[in-house]
Amino acid sequence: MAHYQHIIFDLDGTLIDSAPAILASFHEAFANSGIAPARAIDESIIGPPLTETLQLLADSHDPALIARLADAFKASYDSEGYKATAAYAGIGAMLAGLAAAGMTLSIATNKRIHPTRLILEHLGWRHHFTHVYALDLFPARLPDKAAMIGRLLADQAIPRAAAIYIGDRSEDGESADANGLPFIAVTWGYGSLQPSEMRQDWRVAPRPERLSELLLAA
Repeated sequence: MAHYQHIIFDLDGTLIDSAPAILASFHEAFANSGIAPARAIDESIIGPPLTETLQLLADSHDPALIARLADAFKASYDSEGYKATAAYAGIGAMLAGLAAAGMTLSIATNKRIHPTRLILEHLGWRHHFTHVYALDLFPARLPDKAAMIGRLLADQAIPRAAAIYIGDRSEDGESADANGLPFIAVTWGYGSLQPSEMRQDWRVAPRPERLSELLLAA
């Protein structure tokens, strides 16, 4: 049996190309709210939680404004927008292979829990994942991804020695480090992780097939 029994995945930029759907809904949210974004709505904004991204795009921390934009985004994305989400090539086969090998798969994502569940159902992946965690899964929103991973490990009694986190951004690696988990950075997405940001003990997977090899050979 592989060393890593529990494989925890980031979602956006790791398993799915959600940029077209997310960016379209951000554009629609600002247009419908009659507000001009303060910076370009492009792939560089993908990854952080919705509230933080809206604060960046609006260049404002005004609660009423951010709430209005968030409602407009959710109305677009949670109804039809999420359906434009695409799986990266090879991901479906990779997930099926890891599950067939007896590994327990989980998700820990900055994306809200409602669209996360919608997307997993839409792509036919829901049955692969034993646990799906998001910052807003609980009544009191978790503060960050590191805390979310810690909560997942604690709630499900997952031994750190048997778990690993997979993501595409430096935040993902730092969150794994904060919980004493090894980390593999995938480079097929649009993550912000640059070679200069890589830490010595992080590994890299340039394609899903290589990620499978690393996990199954561990």
